[in-house]
Amino acid sequence: MILSDATLNELLQSGELQIDPLAPDAIQPGSVDCRLGRHFLTVDGTSPISIDAPIRYHETESDHMMIPPGQFLLATTMEWIKLPPNLSAFVEGRSSIGRIGLFIQNAGWVDAGFEGSITLELFNANTVPIQLTAGRRICQLVFCRMDQAALNPYRGKYQGQRVTTGSLIHMDSDR
Repeated sequence: MILSDATLNELLQSGELQIDPLAPDAIQPGSVDCRLGRHFLTVDGTSPISIDAPIRYHETESDHMMIPPGQFLLATTMEWIKLPPNLSAFVEGRSSIGRIGLFIQNAGWVDAGFEGSITLELFNANTVPIQLTAGRRICQLVFCRMDQAALNPYRGKYQGQRVTTGSLIHMDSDR
């Protein structure tokens, strides 16, 4: 079940769901808008990427970031979230952002128990550069209540991230 604005407000007021900082107009009828942070990562170099080795990134911290056509970068949300063990969320791009050709790619799912800022995968599908500005609404979180609390809430390698975090796939144990 997708949670309504009324339920989201109740969860935020009780502290069961935490979002900080929460913009005054962030709560929508069935989602919460998140804003673009100031921290960005781009893949460093032109060598092929191996999923079995650490990936090198170039880090930028700025209020503005240009994303060229056909290019990919990682960004973070301004908001830090903390989900209880009975609530999950998925990340969706805002329609207004998609209509300029900026795709907000994300693994899509935020597991129950996750705590941290959300790393976003951004791709410019347009034929011209897109100027990104920190503080702009960039995506939305849609929350779902689970049928019961997770037995094993998220405690993975991205738990507690405060800035854009590159792929840590090389740390997976399923190689």
